[in-house]
Order: sequence, then structure tokens, then C-alpha cells
Amino acid sequence: MAAVALGIWSQLNAGLAFASSARPMHALSDESLPSDAALVAAYRSGDERAATVLVTRHARALGRYLYGAGAPPASVEDLIQETFFRAFRALQTWRGEASFRSWLFRIGANLRKDLYRREGGRIVLSIEDADLPASSDPAGASEMEQRLRDGLRQLPRLQREVFLLRAQQGMEYEEICAALGTTPGAARVHYHHAVKRLKEMMG
Repeated sequence: MAAVALGIWSQLNAGLAFASSARPMHALSDESLPSDAALVAAYRSGDERAATVLVTRHARALGRYLYGAGAPPASVEDLIQETFFRAFRALQTWRGEASFRSWLFRIGANLRKDLYRREGGRIVLSIEDADLPASSDPAGASEMEQRLRDGLRQLPRLQREVFLLRAQQGMEYEEICAALGTTPGAARVHYHHAVKRLKEMMG
């Protein structure tokens, strides 16, 4: 079962430019498409095409989150593959209390933390142009990008991850707490502290 994720990943071409794409990362929203819950049920029943849709739907957003959270660019594809490998292997443990995406991101976040520990705490942050406010002044935009990079690097890990999931992925607090193993109230506090600190550092 778990090996299916790796086969799907190869078919989808892992060079999807998670870090360099300027396009917004959103889950498919066409109402005619099956829900994640329906796809999981179909996969559990033996329909491997459902796994392809799940990977296609969530891989880019997962890659962007991991990259923004500090995963080295060279490690992003491996982390995504391992995340889906573990997710499909443990799919029976997903009960639907949290969204599939937040459950998937929690697996990815744990893998990122493991990598962070193996690297001795080294953080690699990369903020894309698409994540920055528009500016007609290239020099000003470059300065703003650098200040945002520096600001995110200085945030505590949970503040940084909550900020990315909220501001970059557009997750609700309930999804964030499921992804990071915290509570909605704590997620709100981390987000507001992150915003406040970034404003102060960029002000």
C-alpha cells in the first residue's frame, strides 16, 4: 500500500518546482470533484486512482509549506515523498476528525522537525516574491524580502509554522492545531505574536 505513493510521485514528475513557482498553492475547489474523505474511502477500497488525486491535490501546498518552514530546497522532494509514503501507510488512522490536509501537514511537520534535529538546528528560509506585498520599487521589494526572511528566521518554531499555515496556506485555526498538535487558542496566540513581531522587525 505505502509503495503506491512513491509510484504515483514518479508518475507526477517530482520536479514540480515547489520552491520556485509563483502560482498560489490552493487545493482543488471544483464542487464536482470528490472530497478528500471520499477519495480516502475509495483508496481504502482498492482504487489506486484516488491516491493519484490526493497527491496531485496536496503535494504543491505541502512542498511550499515545508520550503517556507525552512526545509533545504534539496530536501523538499524527499520530505514530500516520505510524507505521502507514511500517510498512505497509516491511512487507516485518519478518522476524518481533522481535514486530510491538516493531517498530512502534521506528518510533514514532524518529518521536518526530525530533519531539523539531524541538521543540528540549522534553518534555511526562503520567501518567494509571491509571498510578499506588491511593490513598484524593485529595491524596496528586495529590502522588504530580506527583512521578512530575517524576521521569520528569528521567530520561535511554532510561531513561524503557525504563521506560514495561516498566512501562506490559508488554514483555519482548527486545521492548524490538528497539523501542529496544539489547540485553536494557542494557534491564535502564536499567530498574533508572530504578526506583531514581524511588524516590529519590519517596521
